[in-house]
Amino acid sequence: MFDTYGPTNQTVAHSYSEIGAYTIKVTLKDATGERGSNSLAVVTPGSDFTPYKPTRLLDTRNGTGGPKAKIPAYGTTRVRISGNGDIPTGVTAVVLNVTVTNTNSAGHVTVWPEGSERPNTSNVNFAKGQTVPNLVIVPVDRNGYVDLYNGGWESVDLIADVTGYFTRTTSSGYTPINPSRFVDTRNGTGTAQGQVRGQATFGSKFAGRDGIPEDATAVALNVTVTNPREAGHLTVFPGGGSAPITSNVNFRAGQTVANSVIVPVGPDGTVNFRNGAWSGTDVIVDVVGYYRVGSRGAYLPFVPERLLDTRDSSDWAWGPLGGQGYIYMPLSTTRPANTAYVLNTTVTNTRGEGYLTVSPDPNTLSAYEGGWDSWPTPPNSSNLNWKRSETVPNLVQAGMGNNGIVDFWNRGWDDIDLVVDIFGVYQTN
Repeated sequence: MFDTYGPTNQTVAHSYSEIGAYTIKVTLKDATGERGSNSLAVVTPGSDFTPYKPTRLLDTRNGTGGPKAKIPAYGTTRVRISGNGDIPTGVTAVVLNVTVTNTNSAGHVTVWPEGSERPNTSNVNFAKGQTVPNLVIVPVDRNGYVDLYNGGWESVDLIADVTGYFTRTTSSGYTPINPSRFVDTRNGTGTAQGQVRGQATFGSKFAGRDGIPEDATAVALNVTVTNPREAGHLTVFPGGGSAPITSNVNFRAGQTVANSVIVPVGPDGTVNFRNGAWSGTDVIVDVVGYYRVGSRGAYLPFVPERLLDTRDSSDWAWGPLGGQGYIYMPLSTTRPANTAYVLNTTVTNTRGEGYLTVSPDPNTLSAYEGGWDSWPTPPNSSNLNWKRSETVPNLVQAGMGNNGIVDFWNRGWDDIDLVVDIFGVYQTN
């Protein structure tokens, strides 16, 4: 309530505890009583997450969700999201695992909301003969479709699996955590020590463990396959259920490959991992955040934009990212409500092998500006892995920590080029 005398402007800030539609009512009173009122309908800008059992929405190899035909060079296909299966209308964004396969040349895939201009960013990068997946969080326009573009010189097959969606109705909010290793079959962390046998499944508890609440509805993971004895795929799905036909990580014999995964948590708080190959492999799982009803991290998608390209001297004057070095990026130093960003990181022009780690920075921006910053310690986690001369992408849900700065670490010993695209932000309501 304000007391005013004569013409004046008054401003008040308010945060809603839940996302959704609200009515703001302003009433004017004087000594004689109420003199008038006005109402305004508003909708909070963010969206909450609803986990969805991993389901295949598109497979051009067999005609699921569209024609049974490869996507031609520089061609586009569409995927229906809103109203598809149990996905409701009015979806604002969707979580898809997009896989490109049967590739005859190098290229990239771009995913964006149908009805808008295709952005100058990429989601999946591939070489000839590769099968490459990558997680995508993409806005959904009013018509309910998203588009997938083949940026290669020859035709490819595309696969899209859904694991959740965002709406402007109260559901699960996101809470980032410092990257933490929950599973490593090489040393028995979170499961039995030893490779996962071919066609075998193991489960591990996530909800109610190491900072993840018991009532978490889904977890945001980075899943890495290493030391596989033959080619295959890994499927991640909620505990207590049967394995779906979807895949999250595709690998070749001897390859180390990672992918981001957002997966519902089973009723008993577990998540299952199935090795679809006929021979054994090691599996590593790092947790970067969780979703739960009551968490206030609502998602706001952006038009995709490139934040960093170390190959572009007009924008980045320091050249490639050196071995064992890092780049710090202030993203939320003046926006404390922004708790995490959805980024796509791509490593290219790799001079040797290594892995990338993305984590919050313990320094403040004033420490960097004043020259009294300390050298951070990278966490025991990884976001993507590469060999020499490879180009490797992976989605990252980067938490901002206490200072609003995120670090990108080159954990190899040789120079790399790094590309970072931004796709959205989680904000507290």
